[in-house]
Amino acid sequence: MLPGRGRNGRGARLSRILGTRTAWASVGDGEFFCPGCGGDRNYQRLTGRRRFAVLGVPVLPRGETGPVVECAACRRHFGTDVLDHPTTTRLSAMLRDAVHTVALAVLAAGGTCSRAALETAVTAVRAAGIDDCTQEQLQALVEALAADTGRVQGQPCGPGLAIELHEALDPLAPHLAAAGRESILLQGARIALADGPYTPAERDVLTTVGAALTICSEDVSRLLAAARTPS
Repeated sequence: MLPGRGRNGRGARLSRILGTRTAWASVGDGEFFCPGCGGDRNYQRLTGRRRFAVLGVPVLPRGETGPVVECAACRRHFGTDVLDHPTTTRLSAMLRDAVHTVALAVLAAGGTCSRAALETAVTAVRAAGIDDCTQEQLQALVEALAADTGRVQGQPCGPGLAIELHEALDPLAPHLAAAGRESILLQGARIALADGPYTPAERDVLTTVGAALTICSEDVSRLLAAARTPS
């Protein structure tokens, strides 16, 4: 059989004659975390119109396709669900806010804002990326939080504080591995333990933190117990 005369040759020749072409149009752009590149990249959101083509010339409409997200760097196309994943920059900001909110909630639950608890809280908040955090700032924020909510320090986690914790932690939890979610809870536990055993109010706050981070109650109890054990 001569080259190009077999079934594969006929198929290749036919595909050059007849085929489908897609014309893409941009309907938006922005920045996203590209799963292909593995980093933050610019993107275009595209919709396409498919047409049946003869000899490369579009002749008959075949309907719409997409939308898709095209990475400006690698040019790969992805489903629009990739935009649900925060960029690295956004994820870092969410993590900073989460640790800061948990620290304030635990300090407020402690009722005294002891120097040991404040030092531990400052260390956690700075490690999360807020480099200029100070004990004075945290204490002032705890007092402002109590004044704003009318909540007495040392009381169990009320609805207002629970809402703030969920607002900070709910969007973050799906994007963290189990170890990352547990780390946030453990940081809060260490702040609570810095000046003595858990108070009922501190345990209540930490239970709320665990629930917002989608950590089951058994694991929350395990982690709170583990935090009491010297490393």
